[in-house]
Amino acid sequence: MNPGWAPPTERHERLLAMRAQRRHLADADVMAAAGEVDDSRLVPLLQSFVHLRRGRPRKMPFRTLLTGIQLCSRVNAGKVVLERVADILCFGISPRMCQELGVPDYPDHDQGFEAAYAVVRRMFHTMLDAMNPSPLPPNKRLTREEAARLVAAADVQELAEREHRLALFTELVLDASVKPIKGLLAEKSDGSLAIDATPIRTYSRGRKTGGPELATDPDAGWYVRDGDHRDPDTVAEAIRPPAKGARKPARATAKGSKKTSLKKKAKYLFGYDAALVVTRDAQHDQVLLDDNTPNPNVLPAVVLGVSLDKPGHRPAYNGLKTLSRLGRRGYRPGFLAGDLAYNNSDANEWQLPIRALGYRPVYDYRVDQLGVQAHTSGAILVEGTWYCPSMPQPLIDATKDLYAGHIDRDTWTRLIAARRTYRLMAKENEDPTGHQRRMCPAAAGKVQCPLKPWSLGRGIHLPLVDPEPSPTGPVQVCRQRSITVPPEAGAKYWQALEYGGKEWQKVYFRLRNSVEGYNGYAKNPLAESIEAAGSRRLRGIAAQTVLLVFQLAHANRRKIKNWLDTLALGGERPRRRTHHRRRTKPIGHWTPTGYLTAPTA
Repeated sequence: MNPGWAPPTERHERLLAMRAQRRHLADADVMAAAGEVDDSRLVPLLQSFVHLRRGRPRKMPFRTLLTGIQLCSRVNAGKVVLERVADILCFGISPRMCQELGVPDYPDHDQGFEAAYAVVRRMFHTMLDAMNPSPLPPNKRLTREEAARLVAAADVQELAEREHRLALFTELVLDASVKPIKGLLAEKSDGSLAIDATPIRTYSRGRKTGGPELATDPDAGWYVRDGDHRDPDTVAEAIRPPAKGARKPARATAKGSKKTSLKKKAKYLFGYDAALVVTRDAQHDQVLLDDNTPNPNVLPAVVLGVSLDKPGHRPAYNGLKTLSRLGRRGYRPGFLAGDLAYNNSDANEWQLPIRALGYRPVYDYRVDQLGVQAHTSGAILVEGTWYCPSMPQPLIDATKDLYAGHIDRDTWTRLIAARRTYRLMAKENEDPTGHQRRMCPAAAGKVQCPLKPWSLGRGIHLPLVDPEPSPTGPVQVCRQRSITVPPEAGAKYWQALEYGGKEWQKVYFRLRNSVEGYNGYAKNPLAESIEAAGSRRLRGIAAQTVLLVFQLAHANRRKIKNWLDTLALGGERPRRRTHHRRRTKPIGHWTPTGYLTAPTA
């Protein structure tokens, strides 16, 4: 007889004993998660707009559901899986905690688990339905005609209200994640932000844009790395079917070029653009101290806001939706850096509103946006800054000449520095409506001008400008000591710092690097893995937003914990070694076409 053999009854008893060895989460961890839910004010928010239909009473309160989601996020690297939530709440915590949270008692077998999972799933989707800003149901392939009918019949005001609820929900979740350092953010940070839309996959297979059906996630779209990230095969909105008998319009292409199919693009995915708003102190670099530990006065970059949309769609709207509420949440405005998708927006939709909120934009430009960009009262806007109209042409065209290969990088650096002399100096701060008085550089004693004789003879160290004669006489800025610059003048291109200068490079790259770094941090496949479709296995923009915001909240907490562990405080050694930072080229030696080969004086 086989010595390892045992009667079936005995084997079953052993297996039952093994299965009975459940490990419960510590009561302290459960109470901590419940405390975070209470502090977040999410429960009152949900109770204000999620109402029960007539029928059986709710078996589980929202506080319990949110506590389960919080615990699942903690033990699952930020990922929320409803099956795991049900398992934690009903079978993964102690009986005392079950009683404390009001968890229903279910038998520990397959039918009991399915009943528990049904309650969790039903409550979660009830919550989602009250915050879903889309009229299109997920999980079915709608025809374009069906989608068009649903959109036409939708209540626009109701959808806007749901969108507002979803935004409030995400804000409370993220605010709870940064609560440990919120006081430090108010004390140490200058309020600067970076905004960037990063692509994330959805748990659905994309369909051909011009096909007869939508995907099972009808709110998502194709992301393409090139250009503005829109689907190049899109000729109309996916929910708008072409008119019967109408020809499909041809897409304009450059002469001699071939049409570029989506399949021929370098990278594409089906999902959403997640517009992340990341805060970072732009005045301090993350340079290690002499003991090779981080500076405790420089806080880690964390996410304060997120908004989802189809890739390349409405970047200004989605960004402004988040920024407009940060002040009411207790965050003060500072510098704001965004990529070309944002400063290429309509000024009335992005540039003017963010300035009205108190943000100071910092941008880069496309090649076709360089040089003179606007005029007001005779002054010229050159790459975001107002200058004297008599500024020498080589200074005006410096960046264009660099791209064209007419000058080298060292020359460009010197020309950019020489522009400062010709700036229109700010005479006073902007008034509440955004108007600002700016002084002619000759009146400010920076240059000598024959149109202002009293500015002559101040020394050869001041350049002499050569105004261009005009039959109508000098322009207004040359006739007066100062002019009033309205906010709408050059609003699309104006920025708070001189393009290419050392201060601009310091602020712009610190902010842009922070948001790009955070994208990579949260996309770590060993952690939150936000780009992966499998990390959020529910469809629809509401479900994707809610699941994503818990991932981002987990990334915030992980970032704060890792930062605290690497600090040397009170003369003690840090708990963990900081990540090794490579020595990079000084940021002041950057040029639009690459770094200088050697530092300049």
